[in-house]
Amino acid sequence: MDYKNAGVDIEAGYKSVELMKKHIAKTMRPEVLGGIGGFSGAFSMNSFKNMEEPTLVSGTDGVGTKLKLAFILDKHNTVGIDCVAMCVNDIACAGGEPLFFLDYIACGKNYPEKIADIVSGVAEGCAQAGAALIGGETAEMPGFYPVDEYDLAGFAVGVVDKKDLITGEELKPGDVLIGMASSGVHSNGFSLVRKVFEMTKESLDTYYEELGTTLGEALIAPTKIYVKALKSIKEAGVRIHACSHITGGGFYENVPRMLKEGTRAVIEKDSYPVLPIFGLLAKTGDIEEKMMYNTYNMGLGMVLAVDSKDVDKTMEAVRAAGETPYVVGRIEAGEKGVTLC
Repeated sequence: MDYKNAGVDIEAGYKSVELMKKHIAKTMRPEVLGGIGGFSGAFSMNSFKNMEEPTLVSGTDGVGTKLKLAFILDKHNTVGIDCVAMCVNDIACAGGEPLFFLDYIACGKNYPEKIADIVSGVAEGCAQAGAALIGGETAEMPGFYPVDEYDLAGFAVGVVDKKDLITGEELKPGDVLIGMASSGVHSNGFSLVRKVFEMTKESLDTYYEELGTTLGEALIAPTKIYVKALKSIKEAGVRIHACSHITGGGFYENVPRMLKEGTRAVIEKDSYPVLPIFGLLAKTGDIEEKMMYNTYNMGLGMVLAVDSKDVDKTMEAVRAAGETPYVVGRIEAGEKGVTLC
């Protein structure tokens, strides 16, 4: 008896690392010290030692049950983008610049090519965010996961000068809300998605005219990464007063997280186009509108508040970063919360 007979292939692990190195290489930053394969990842502090009060910000998350679609479609090169996005968007919401990322893959059986495919997506997400992929872990866990399934999670660290933290304390009535378009469902609410649609290869490969693509391609579209857009706004000289990443819990849970006491967000539902996938989801699943807005991003992945005089500069900066912005509402005095009208 040996470890391989018990279900853990050490040689496959070595091969996975070799295959993923080319993907990891494209995420490197000058601050990264050493290479992949050590017991830890090292990152120099030189790049931010001149900040007045450098402050570390961090985020951790996973992809959730969206992975079930990847298994059915046998498409594994985009869920890594989702994993990175869920972490770095939270960091960017605080005004931070993501510095480095680590991933964790747990699987029933290590298929080196599949693991490398997953990591290629992680590397692409890191490249989009400007973060270095400095380490990770692939755990082969036979008997815990089915041989053809895996879980994927990650952890990111960023930095911001304390004076540039976005805390919501500067928020005031009259501020304007700007939303940035999402790419679709992103990585939240897939337990409900999987109840609404039949999770078979045939169902997911069905083409829908209103989507302009198959159901599977629409659902597995990777989460938008908004790091460059938020950095572009900052470089344009705009002070963001508050920011919210629209993730699980949709508008009703996430928008209030960016508000201070005595302020209320008013969002006009017809101020931007709701993506067709949400209309199809609501119709097929007979899901009431409030539940949709309480679960999904409905076409807006990030919402931020700026002074009314900064709206044009903000919109221009978001477009310059390749994202699509909309003026979606305003901040009013009132009980902390959100009104959708």
